[in-house]
Amino acid sequence: MNAAIVTTAGQVPQYGFFTDPVAGPGEQLIKIKAAALHPIVKAIAAGKHYSAAGGDQPFIAGVDGVGTREDRTRVYFGSLRKPYGTMAEYSVLGEKWCAPLPDNISDSVAAAVFNPAMSSWLALKYRGQLQPGETVLILGATGVAGKLAVQVAKELGAGKVIAAGRNKAVLAQLPVLGADVCISLDQSPDDLIKAFAAQPYDVVIDYLWGAPVSMLLAAITGKALMKEGPRTRLVQVGAMAGDKIQLPAEVLRSSRLEILGSGGGSIAPEAILSTFPEIIKCVAAGKLSIDICEAPLKDVAAVWNLETGNGSRMVLLP
Repeated sequence: MNAAIVTTAGQVPQYGFFTDPVAGPGEQLIKIKAAALHPIVKAIAAGKHYSAAGGDQPFIAGVDGVGTREDRTRVYFGSLRKPYGTMAEYSVLGEKWCAPLPDNISDSVAAAVFNPAMSSWLALKYRGQLQPGETVLILGATGVAGKLAVQVAKELGAGKVIAAGRNKAVLAQLPVLGADVCISLDQSPDDLIKAFAAQPYDVVIDYLWGAPVSMLLAAITGKALMKEGPRTRLVQVGAMAGDKIQLPAEVLRSSRLEILGSGGGSIAPEAILSTFPEIIKCVAAGKLSIDICEAPLKDVAAVWNLETGNGSRMVLLP
């Protein structure tokens, strides 16, 4: 079969021939219709994601997608057996890690929306323990996942959503998606600290880490000397602005800050699976939207590092 093949970590996958998968016990063959180029897909291919540790090459890129099972049911699916990814004509999947799709959700939209929507859904509901009416800050709100996080936060009952990002054009669109306040990250450190300090936060969803988080920590330091400040749950999801920060000891002593991570190593499989029907319901009802770009799988090398712009996700079609 044809596939996007990773032969060397850090190199762009190439379109070529890969041995067809054979379903094992508890698996079945799936014919792939669409697979999205998520940041995690690139990180795994580059050998930079924690799940790529000890991985062997060659392998097929892709972590999830849309396809038809042997019984012709069209499903969203993930959790594949190495070396078979989703950027190919066929793959194998376990019975649990898929969900049937309604006709009013297209292949490309379904392939694109689940991964970024789950990143905020799981972070808000299971790690941040968001309660109705609480205030949510989203760091990196102008990216694909951040735009969905704005919508997911409102769907899960957030009383106020503050969106922070750099892309001015996308930032201007976020109130339509549910943002109550928008903060530009493209300002001086002092001004950004003041902007962050203007209001308290119950839950922070962080797709950036690095300098923006450092500015946020400076803003909340000293805000709960008498336990009057909010219990701020900072949930770390991505590191688009850097993989390290400095954490002054006084931040933890002078605020009610809690730092948590949200990823495959911190979320139970049952929680992940439980989001499938919830996300399907929201997308089908028009409550979650995503912008997409499409390209044929044979063009994978050409579009791998292409900037799609304005918070849209690339989807590859076999």
